[in-house]
Amino acid sequence: MAPPVTLRNISNNPLTLVLVEHFDPPPDEGFQMQNVTRSLVAVTNSIGLTNNTTRKAVPQIDADARPFATREISIQLPPFALVPTDIKPVISKPQERLRLTFQTELGGKHQMYCPVPTAETESLVALAPNPKMRFTGIYLPNPSYTAVFNTSRHDSWMEKIPDHAPLGALSIPGTHNSPTCHNAPPSVRCQAVSPMEQLKNGVRFFDIRVQVPEPYDPNSDRLNLVHAAFPIALSGNKPFRGLYDDILQFLKENPSETLILSLKREGTGKGTDEQLSRILKNHYTNPREWFTEPRVPSLGEVRGRIVLLRRFALEEPLRHEWGGRGWGIDAQVWEDNTPNAMCPSGDVCVQDFYQVMDRPSIEKKIAHARDHLERSGACDFFPDSEVNKTKKYPLYVNFLSASNFWKVGTWPEKIAAEVNPTITAHLCQRHMLDDQGRVKPGNWSTGIVVTDWVGLGGDWDLVRAIVGMNARISR
Repeated sequence: MAPPVTLRNISNNPLTLVLVEHFDPPPDEGFQMQNVTRSLVAVTNSIGLTNNTTRKAVPQIDADARPFATREISIQLPPFALVPTDIKPVISKPQERLRLTFQTELGGKHQMYCPVPTAETESLVALAPNPKMRFTGIYLPNPSYTAVFNTSRHDSWMEKIPDHAPLGALSIPGTHNSPTCHNAPPSVRCQAVSPMEQLKNGVRFFDIRVQVPEPYDPNSDRLNLVHAAFPIALSGNKPFRGLYDDILQFLKENPSETLILSLKREGTGKGTDEQLSRILKNHYTNPREWFTEPRVPSLGEVRGRIVLLRRFALEEPLRHEWGGRGWGIDAQVWEDNTPNAMCPSGDVCVQDFYQVMDRPSIEKKIAHARDHLERSGACDFFPDSEVNKTKKYPLYVNFLSASNFWKVGTWPEKIAAEVNPTITAHLCQRHMLDDQGRVKPGNWSTGIVVTDWVGLGGDWDLVRAIVGMNARISR
């Protein structure tokens, strides 16, 4: 028997659970929830290998369905509170559905079905038109856990964050090898959807690797997108210019947002880091569209702009930019395969344990990722506190990605299928709570969580949970 429902209010609004309803499962038309999984994607490449990620399908409840059990209730959910209940997720049949009705302090009511009726995160249904507040819910069937977050527009969620918040205090979803959404060998492909789709759904950190194909032509702006030594698509080279234009278009349409762009040189050929830095300086960056100062800025300084996170060495003249401090946030060097390392600049703290040599070591990767979330969550920035202008708020960059080229079971999609839901559950259940369920000090920031395969089949739970953790610093 499933345990009683636990509720966690991760929003900054007081809520009250006022109604609990149980619905019969839908008529059995050959559909068995506990046995049937549906393939959300099949990525087949030219060498005949297919990666499948499966997830239990959950049917819709008919609009005219009536609950077989109803219970009026009054359970207070203060902001950021964890509240155990005696609510049974099921009464008699495993396929039953539960509907929870929450009420805000302004009187508005919002409903959530558990489990959610689609592969997507559940937006709570407002029972009145033009609600003043909106909420998102994530339900974890095992162990009957419901987390409720504030809902922002996915394409402009940063508008709720005050200007003076340093980027190091935010919870920011990111993607690893962000443009690798094309047909490619499964060891190369890391993403399910395009960079533009990622941006529209809340991703604000891109990890980009480029090759310099024409290093000796000073007039060339060509940069090819790569993953290690490989092009990102079987169809041939994809230029950085196209991705760059998409980023500028998105920021123009959403001026409240920023994008942290991590750039690194990879690929084959004779191009050097120094040549990459010159191409970026001469053909791409400008003060209106880029922030290239070697420090972590506040959000207000960079709305509508790209923030350069530099993972390459600089050409000599660029080392003297910004009063001799260099150019771009300096992440050129960090310890390889590290569970926790601060870059020499002091501006970037990284978890990038990526050498997952076998499936059991995925648990080790998950443990390192959880630890880094907690380090970031201890950030002491709050909007109403006095700003310490001399204090550094480094970017906590937390890679959920890992792989082993030689083993199919540890290719990017396979690892993401285990890591992503586990980290989502951690954020909903355990992030910034001690062993007794008490809130730890800090603003709950996740830092920059760099993911693989988010958005697969419309599943943005992990991204929604990360963005939702900004509630403690939102306006």
